[in-house]
This record gives sequence, C-alpha cells and structure tokens, in this order.
Amino acid sequence: MLVVLSVALMVVDSRFDLLKPVRSQMGLVLMESYWITDLPQRTWQGVAGQFGSRTELIAENEKLKTEALLLQGRLQKLAALTEQNVRLRELLNSSALVNEKVEVAELIGVDPNPFTHRILINKGERDGVFLGQPVLDARGLMGQVVELMPYTSRVLLLTDTTHSIPVQVNRNGLRAIASGTGNPERLELRHVADTADIKEGDLLVSSGMGQRFPAGYPVATVNEVIHDSGQPFAIVRAIPTAALNRSRYMLLVFSDRRTPEERATEAAIAQEEADRQGASHNQVPAAPAPAVPAGAPQQPPGSPSATPAPAAGTAPAQPAAAPAQPRRQ
Repeated sequence: MLVVLSVALMVVDSRFDLLKPVRSQMGLVLMESYWITDLPQRTWQGVAGQFGSRTELIAENEKLKTEALLLQGRLQKLAALTEQNVRLRELLNSSALVNEKVEVAELIGVDPNPFTHRILINKGERDGVFLGQPVLDARGLMGQVVELMPYTSRVLLLTDTTHSIPVQVNRNGLRAIASGTGNPERLELRHVADTADIKEGDLLVSSGMGQRFPAGYPVATVNEVIHDSGQPFAIVRAIPTAALNRSRYMLLVFSDRRTPEERATEAAIAQEEADRQGASHNQVPAAPAPAVPAGAPQQPPGSPSATPAPAAGTAPAQPAAAPAQPRRQ
C-alpha cells in the first residue's frame, strides 16, 4: 500500500499542480527538522572556532609583545648610540680647539669609595700617559692622572677634597685657588679677599701656575659669592664646567712638560748644531790662481784679471780642469 501510494503521489505531482501547497508546507516542516538535526554540529563548530580563535589571538598577542620588546630594546640602543655620537662630536670639536696633542680615553671604572673622587680610564703607561697629565672632557677640565698602570690609569677629579688647582677669573684675570669639596657639583675658592672683584656667573679658567695644568682651560662657573664684613675672606662657590658624573669619553692632553730653562737650553743646543752643520756645508776649497807668464804686467789686487786674446791662427787654450772636491765626511 505504501508503494502504491508513493507511486500515485509521484504521478499526480508530475502531471498536476494539486500537491504544490502540500509540498510547500512539508518543506517548512522539514527545514525546521534539518535545522534541529544540524544544531549539534554547528554548535560544536562554533565552540571549536571560538577556542581556536582565542588561542591564535593569544599566540599572536605574545608574538607582538615580543617584537615590541625587541624594538624597544633596539630603540634604546639607538638612543644610546645617538647620545654617544653627540658626545664624541662634542669631544672632537673641543679637541680641535686644543693646541696641544690629545688622545681620546674611555671611562672603564669608578672608585667605590664615596669619600674619594677617582675614575679609571683605558689608557696607561704603554700609551704614553704620564703622572700629572691633565684630563678634560668636551666642557672643561676634569682632573689629572695620579696613578699609572701598563694599560690603565687613575684620574683624580677636581672635586676631590685633596685636589686644588690654580685658576683665574676670565673677566679680569683675578687669581685664586679652587679646591674640591667632596661634592661632585661644587668647588670652593680659597683665600679670596672680601673686596675682590668676583661675582656670580664669572668663568674660572686654569691660570697655568705650577706648570701642571695648561693655561686657559675652563674649570668652573661661579654660582655663589658670600661677603661677610667680619671675615677677611669671602666665601666663593663654583660649579665645575666638566660633566664629572656623566662624561664617558675624555681627552688626555700631551702638553710640553719641559721647564722654561730646559726649553731654552734645548733651543740653544739645536741652534748651535744647525750653525755647525751650515758652516761645514759652506767650506769649499779655493781654486788655484792661474799662472802669469813672464814679462806680463801684474794686475793690482782686487782688479778683474784680463785674459789676452789668442793670436790669429792659434787655437784657444783649453781651460785647466778644476781640482777635485774633497769628499764630505
């Protein structure tokens, strides 16, 4: 019966339009059944997609964080290289203004003692560094070499309590002694008269007294002058021009360490040697006087000698060969 009913429905549906409304209603019912039967699969796919997307997003987020961290590290290195380039350019510019021979040194260590202001640089005795050699950065004097090693040296900074340097006011030439206070940002001028012509903002430069530091290098800038009518000396404080706590690269100044007497003595010796060599080069033996034939008139001394013209048909006499020059030793 079911087979006969199915065949009959197919024939009627193919020949007539009577079953279209029924088929339409049956399609709506079957659509709902299809949606219900497919719901578990779609739910599973959605949940799996949600978890997969979350995992991918987390992995991508971690990757982006790592790349951002690497880029930030490179940016910091680039900033450090930029600052280093700026400092080296400043140092190069300052070395062009220095007449003496200079050599660039790098800071490699700082003395851990808080009461001592000393640093360690990467140049030593093998590089020609000597005791008392001035050290400066792009802004001014930093200190002097106090200890030598084959490949390193220790530098005593200006602000150390045991260090003093003779200075003068660049404005009027007033001389004073700048001493370290143990504070890396301050120097003090000792024994400055209360009536001395010094004021805030004056630039202090090395005076060259003592022949340890060359003259004319910036040392500090006066930032405080205290006058006390009851005291014979004023209190003068200054800020070092050099970046003592920040400079990584510095210049070693190879100035002339000879005393004026030694320079004068060496100059006299060099001049005497040059005169001696010039005298030895100018010694040329005189040529022998030509023979005078008998009966020829004598020429007075100092008058030009006349050479007689050769007779007609007679070949002129060949000049005598000059004597050989003696070999110079």
